[in-house]
Amino acid sequence: MAPVSMAQAINAALADALADDDRVVVFGEDVGALGGVFRVTDGLTAKFGEDRCFDTPLAESGIVGMAVGMAMNGMRPVVEMQFDAFAYPAFEQIASHVAKMRNRTRGALPLPMVIRVPYAGGIGGVEHHCDSSEGYYAHTPGLTVVTPATVADAYGLLREAIASPDPVVFMEPKKLYWAKEEVTLPARTAPFGRAEVRRTGTDATLVAYGPAVPVAMEAAAEAVAEGWDLEVVDLRTIVPFDDDTVMASVARTGRAVVVAEAQGFAGVASEIAARISERCFHVLEAPVRRVTGFDVPYPPPKLEHHHLPGVERVLDTVATLQWEDR
Repeated sequence: MAPVSMAQAINAALADALADDDRVVVFGEDVGALGGVFRVTDGLTAKFGEDRCFDTPLAESGIVGMAVGMAMNGMRPVVEMQFDAFAYPAFEQIASHVAKMRNRTRGALPLPMVIRVPYAGGIGGVEHHCDSSEGYYAHTPGLTVVTPATVADAYGLLREAIASPDPVVFMEPKKLYWAKEEVTLPARTAPFGRAEVRRTGTDATLVAYGPAVPVAMEAAAEAVAEGWDLEVVDLRTIVPFDDDTVMASVARTGRAVVVAEAQGFAGVASEIAARISERCFHVLEAPVRRVTGFDVPYPPPKLEHHHLPGVERVLDTVATLQWEDR
């Protein structure tokens, strides 16, 4: 096995999908000759030609609208929303058409398409270049919402997304693009709707997804010095949600902390906390806690580290759980 970055894994998944299926096309702003602003699509145009991987005008609603038409006619478009907060002009297309076409046509017109969204913080991006927008998509019925936290999942989940008969919003954590792991590609990982226990523990469960997973893992490692044995569950897919794995973990530990970069109010973390409270009420030994971004717009780059949940905030929150024997 060789060290592979998440960006390289996504590039390999796109290349393999393009090679395996002539219906797959990749397009978006600067994804062609430049290879995308994060170089995720580097080399795809040179290898597969401008008909398979090409640049578009700077018009996100047009990009997604064109993808809808292509998917309706048998193709499998994979589009890139260059930055998370650039995608909002396309949200009307996503909510009104991408998410609803199968239902509107009584199953006659599924939309096999993938919307890739580089998202979340950790890169010091200026306004409109960092946002945690997963809640908008998770709240929209008809969309599968995926966010990998490992290199292997970046490859495996994207291949599954491209093969899916229904639309997938593929949220790529920007700060993890350059994280490397020793992985052999192609890598096939667990399917949509299956969370993974990344670290086993007995005292409390940290539930995280995407860019928050490495934070939860680091917090769990440092918690050992405090005498806490923390389990870490990586959701992998927000929609569909793996109730079984999450609830089984919380049932074992009796305590739960949800870690997410997005603001806390009315977010995905709130839904997770509610589900745990409802389903694990009789085994919980403390209230379910959340560690999230603050309820403010993403701050300027120099203040970003105050906004994003870090190891210290996670451990401080774990310390508030009711430890009767400590």
